[in-house]
Amino acid sequence: MLKDYPMTPREIVSELDRFIVGQAAAKRSVAIALRNRWRRLKVPDELREEIAPKNIIMIGPTGVGKTEISRRLARLAQAPFVKVEASRFTEVGYVGRDVESIIRDLVEIAIDTVREEETENVQVKARERAEERIISELLPGTPGFAGPGGPATNPETQATRDQMRRLLRDGKLDDQMVEIVPPQAQMPGAFFEVITPQNMEDAGQNLRDTLSNLFGRGQGGLGGLGGGSPFGGGPAAKDPNRRRTPVKEALELLTKQEAQGLIDQEKVAAEAVLRVEQNGIVFLDEIDKICSRQGGYAGSGPDVSREGVQRDLLPIVEGSQVKTRHGMVRTDHILFIASGAFNLAKPSDLIPEFQGRFPVRVELDPLGRDDFVRILTEPQNSLVRQYKALLATEGVTIDFDDSAIAEIAAIAAEVNSRAENVGARRLHTILERLLDDISFHAPERSGSEVTIDAAYVREKLGPILEDQDLSRYIL
Repeated sequence: MLKDYPMTPREIVSELDRFIVGQAAAKRSVAIALRNRWRRLKVPDELREEIAPKNIIMIGPTGVGKTEISRRLARLAQAPFVKVEASRFTEVGYVGRDVESIIRDLVEIAIDTVREEETENVQVKARERAEERIISELLPGTPGFAGPGGPATNPETQATRDQMRRLLRDGKLDDQMVEIVPPQAQMPGAFFEVITPQNMEDAGQNLRDTLSNLFGRGQGGLGGLGGGSPFGGGPAAKDPNRRRTPVKEALELLTKQEAQGLIDQEKVAAEAVLRVEQNGIVFLDEIDKICSRQGGYAGSGPDVSREGVQRDLLPIVEGSQVKTRHGMVRTDHILFIASGAFNLAKPSDLIPEFQGRFPVRVELDPLGRDDFVRILTEPQNSLVRQYKALLATEGVTIDFDDSAIAEIAAIAAEVNSRAENVGARRLHTILERLLDDISFHAPERSGSEVTIDAAYVREKLGPILEDQDLSRYIL
């Protein structure tokens, strides 16, 4: 089912505010884009196909929240999401990797998501079937699970199996050993993943599937409890590949195997393709790296490659059909969000056709001292909360004084002004250096409490800040 998510733009922005500080203009733009998807589903069918998403270009320095806004938006919409650096398509030869691989990757992500959902839906039934197979292995002389309409089991045998099932569910058989066939299908697929040429991705995937079926045992390569009926009777013949494993581990493996057998793979693929076509989000990072800088033209050296990447991306962004191993995928209604620092180039340096497909442009603000204070304290997953939780696992309680937060923010802003401005990512470096001693000795200081104030911050970071050459390397 496609996500029918009738949140208002104001509610979407409020949700994003829980994780990202500031950047109100960017949040408003993505909130409107997400709401427009819901609006489009409500319009008449004949008009629905004509409404194209309004793609967005985010302009701003690194570390100000461009990627995080897009990632959180995708989670909010429960939409397939893929992030790709546009510059990677210039790395090999003329245009590098096939740009259609973006859509193939997006489809595979959607397939995994839908498969997980379907697995969860059949988990109870799969568990019951796995239990019956374990019981049949432990009681090889009793008839196995026949299912509805199958042959009746005599009361005495059924009572024995019911008693064994209770023991199994109570965990009293977890350590008992049974024989299973271990996974066999991993090696061939992994091997051909490495050697597959990038411009033959579909052929490589089909070859991996063929070899997995050829060498694998059981569905999904998980193996089974023998060559007999899947629901009883024990092994039909001794398999040299069988190994003894605890019941607890065997039950988990067989549950996964049974779940795969209960899932309609064609239905999964169809649902995944539908989600990609209607809800997919592609985040194109470093879009400024494929600009023809300084007004360059198509014959100006390396800019040929950059313009070539733009022209290859253009059909996907405009709307086309991409061939994947799960069928043709239309890109007409996929939302593309591009981003770049645009230090050496401008959005107007993109080719006109590409510019026209990104009608919404929003500039993100650089981060300063006050923003860093908010980033350290306000978000639900703030760095301060993360470090507190990490050290609490060792029994060490740390408390950040307000003066310490202010000092850390001031240092981050100062270092960003001296060296390359990496935005909020500077806070990661500073906090790691600040808490280096506490983190190292935490196992020996279990039960202690540490208060971090401005004096502590200056003591740990002051000498590095005074040496500007050293601070460029360390902070």
